[in-house]
Amino acid sequence: MKKDIILSGVGGQGILSIATVIGKAALKEGLYMKQAEVHGMSQRGGDVQSNLRISDHPIASDLIPTGKCDLIISLEPMESLRYLPYLNAEGWLVTNETPFINIPDYPAETEIMNEINKLPHKIILNVDKVAKDLGSVRVANIVLLGATIPFLDIEYSKVQESIRDIFERKGEAIVELNLKALEAGKEIAERLL
Repeated sequence: MKKDIILSGVGGQGILSIATVIGKAALKEGLYMKQAEVHGMSQRGGDVQSNLRISDHPIASDLIPTGKCDLIISLEPMESLRYLPYLNAEGWLVTNETPFINIPDYPAETEIMNEINKLPHKIILNVDKVAKDLGSVRVANIVLLGATIPFLDIEYSKVQESIRDIFERKGEAIVELNLKALEAGKEIAERLL
């Protein structure tokens, strides 16, 4: 088993939280894991990116070569386009459809979606709306994480355990909200496949 995952978004969206949950779940499953992240401008709404490599064999490098990524997880549609050269021919993009317009020359949404729609393997969902319907826009990242479950090759219960471990200090209500968000995203992805 080997999964090379790129996570992308904008500072404050929760990309690194997704990486933490997946990484913890991979370790619970007895897998090797390496992670490299870039978040220097994250406090200013800049792009945030993380390379996450998971395998049942030791991993030499924490960076994913061009054309070798199995899964791009993106909370921002334009940011997903930035990493498409890394995606392999059978790779999947799981992205939020809602833009985070943080620059004056942000491209037209239709242009971005036209590019994304050219991909043979994609799941596009409005994680912000799903999270709002669940009661908190703060769980949008976990909705997106849920939508990646069919592609992670990690036991779902391990992901649930990781969410519980990470959020338990915030109280049971927060844990349950995040678990509902995870399930909602998973159900959407399963319907779209």
